[in-house]
Formats: sequence, structure tokens, C-alpha cells
Amino acid sequence: MSQRKMLQFSTGALLLLLPWFGGLVLGEISDDFSQCLDFFYNDSPPQGINAAGYQPICQRYKNQYHFASLYHRQQRAPLYSAYILSPADGKRPHTSWMYEPQLAFSSASSEMKHFHTPVDQNVIESQAVLQDYKNSGYTRGHLNPSLHQKTKEDRQATFTLTNMVPQRAGSNSGPWNSLENKVLRGFEAFCNGSMYVITGAMPYESEPRWINNRVCVPEYMWSAYCCPSYKPNLPESVRPFFPTYAAVGRNDRNSTEEIVPVNVKAKASVRGYDVRRMSLETLEGILTQRLAMPIRLFHGQCQ
Repeated sequence: MSQRKMLQFSTGALLLLLPWFGGLVLGEISDDFSQCLDFFYNDSPPQGINAAGYQPICQRYKNQYHFASLYHRQQRAPLYSAYILSPADGKRPHTSWMYEPQLAFSSASSEMKHFHTPVDQNVIESQAVLQDYKNSGYTRGHLNPSLHQKTKEDRQATFTLTNMVPQRAGSNSGPWNSLENKVLRGFEAFCNGSMYVITGAMPYESEPRWINNRVCVPEYMWSAYCCPSYKPNLPESVRPFFPTYAAVGRNDRNSTEEIVPVNVKAKASVRGYDVRRMSLETLEGILTQRLAMPIRLFHGQCQ
């Protein structure tokens, strides 16, 4: 079933009355992305990832799938979010933050829900909550950014904490935001058809770092896209960026420079949060080494 189809509930469907969530809901916890494969090139999620500790989430909002995330329960943060890029047809939405009931209780709704006060203890134990980010020194960094989503509902759906990682403000509103805009402009100018994007987080290699002793902080952000159909006769300067390209961004000013060098001429407010653009193969090599998993992001390298 396409993620764009509205989910139909027949009278014969299994309905569970869960007072904790306040209504009739359908349990849909899953070990795979079978309900939202459309968000991956050739319906194929990244290969080579050890599934231990990870929970696939088909991100559903208002009875519709919008993107996919691979969530690490112990780190209370996603490894990546995968989506189809579509330029926003409106402004960043004013919406409250959401969570995943299905992470808190396996038979709960797979529909993301808005946080309410007080937050249930089962939710707190199962995933990141807003209190984790308070006074942490980190912003809530979108992996699937709202500016890459077309409709109001698509953009609202990105405001779930299962799509967030702790990201320094200098990265979030600086070089990383610039990268997101460059990818968007490249799509609009040169990509025919769909552009598949996978954006993720790379934890520290030596020892994990945390906010509130609960949410894992990434040392780097990374992103890659696949545009299998692009315009003919690309300008020579653009050809290296199709059909795939990738990037890694610093989330720590004090990190070493083996992966991403520092531009010492950058403005002080963003210096040290540099982004290095690179080939898909280079990014996969970095991820394979840092995560100790032979990761391949796109089926057949998007060929």
C-alpha cells in the first residue's frame, strides 16, 4: 500500500480501547518498513545496519504516512530519517511537538501524538521528551526538515522528537541549514521526478555523549540524496552532484578535522560547524568505519 493512501479502517478491523491514550487506536508496531517503503529508492531501506536496538518507524500523522525513521531506543534518537524531497508550499508551521505512542506501548496507536502535561512515565522511559532538551545547550535538530516537505501536514509531521537529534545552534541555523537549501535548489533546478533523501546522525566514536543522561548527542550530521532521473546536458560544474551526492557536518567545534576540516575564515558564530560535501561512496566509507557496519544507503548506488 502506498504511504499516500488514506488508511481505511473497516468494522472488522481490530480496535483496541486504550484509556491511557484516550480513544480507539490500532496497534501497528513493526520490525520493518513494510508499510512505508515508498520513501526509499527502489523500495529498499539502507543495507548493512545491525538491527539490534533499532526500531523502524513509519511516521504517520493524520492517518497518512509522511516519512520513515530508524530509531535507537537506548539512545533515544534516530540513526536516520528517509523521505522524498518536495519543496514546501508554505511557511514553517506553528505546531506543537509530538511523540510516538507505539514506542511506549507496543499495542498503542502508530499515529504520532502531541505532548500533554504531565507526560506519562511510559513515554518518558521509551523515548526523548521535551524536558530532555531544556537548558541542554542543544536545539532540536530535524533530520527530515520541514522546508523539504510540501503540504502543511507533511511539514507538521516532521515535528516529532523521533525525527530529532541534539544539534548545536551554530550548525542547525548555520552551515547545515545552508546545505539543506542547496540540496533544495539543486532538486528544483536539475532533478526530474523524485529525489530520495536519507539524513542521519553519527555518534562520538570513543565514548557516547548525552543530554540529560538520556539522549545521545551526535558528533556529526550526515545526509545523502538519490536523484535517479535528472535533466540532460547538465552544466559541467553540476555533473558531479548527480545522480547522488552527500555531506557530513560538524556538530562539535572541538572535533578533529579528519572528516570535516574547519574553515578558519568563517564567521565566529558558525566557525567549527563546517559542512563537507562529498560523494556517496565517501560518506558510506565514513559511516562504515565509524559505525562498524557495512552501510549502503541506496539500492544499486541509485543507478
